[in-house]
Amino acid sequence: MKVLVTGFLGRMGQTSAHMVLDHEGFDLAALVDIKADQAEDLSAWEELAPVYSSIEEALDKEAIDVAIDFCQPDAAYYNTRYYIEHGVHPVVGTTGFSADQIEELKKLSQEAKLGGMIAPNFAISSVLMQVFAQQAAKYLPDVEIIEMHHNQKLDAPSGTAQKTAELIYEERGDHASGHPDEKEQMAGARGADFHGIRIHSVRLPGLNSHQVVQFGGTGEALTIRQDSFTRESYMKGVAMAVDHVMASQELIYGLENIL
Repeated sequence: MKVLVTGFLGRMGQTSAHMVLDHEGFDLAALVDIKADQAEDLSAWEELAPVYSSIEEALDKEAIDVAIDFCQPDAAYYNTRYYIEHGVHPVVGTTGFSADQIEELKKLSQEAKLGGMIAPNFAISSVLMQVFAQQAAKYLPDVEIIEMHHNQKLDAPSGTAQKTAELIYEERGDHASGHPDEKEQMAGARGADFHGIRIHSVRLPGLNSHQVVQFGGTGEALTIRQDSFTRESYMKGVAMAVDHVMASQELIYGLENIL
């Protein structure tokens, strides 16, 4: 299986490239990064695979089956659409897609009968956290989400928090938490509001990726917490997605759909 890795100069891209190299049945066929032309020394990477500064050039020169993409949020939609239009199965870990964009990409993939995946988080423990939270919401509708990431993360809330809130909403619908007459003494003190689910984003150096889903009930509380301490924690899920999309004929949103 010929695999392209986009954003290979970034931390997730580097980890993905090494996963592909180490995974039986995967062939690292190309590496792409928009900053490749500015890099001082790419000799170590060029020994592993051809290096390009754009996905257009890479797909024009190389035969690619699957593209693993952890690019910046502002390029994610364009890249995913480009892969589908050129017969390449996308496995995208970048967050920041709108609901309309995801639906449009799903429709495009169905028309092309081409499998792909967009996942806010590829860590298996994170996906299980989201599934468990959805199940708990059936019995404990009062819930808030606290997501914590390193201070270089560009989007807030995280895609994982958004996906968790969406799954909870699917289960319990609209339900306001807190006192109906509460007032914020500081704007934003109660966090973002997604159908009554409060989402709080923390950005600090020293953190990687962490999330707490806090449920409350009469005389009881349930805390579901997930931590990813290293980027290697995502690689099992990425490999699962790469294997899955080759046999699929549609774009899937969320790794939980193939567990």
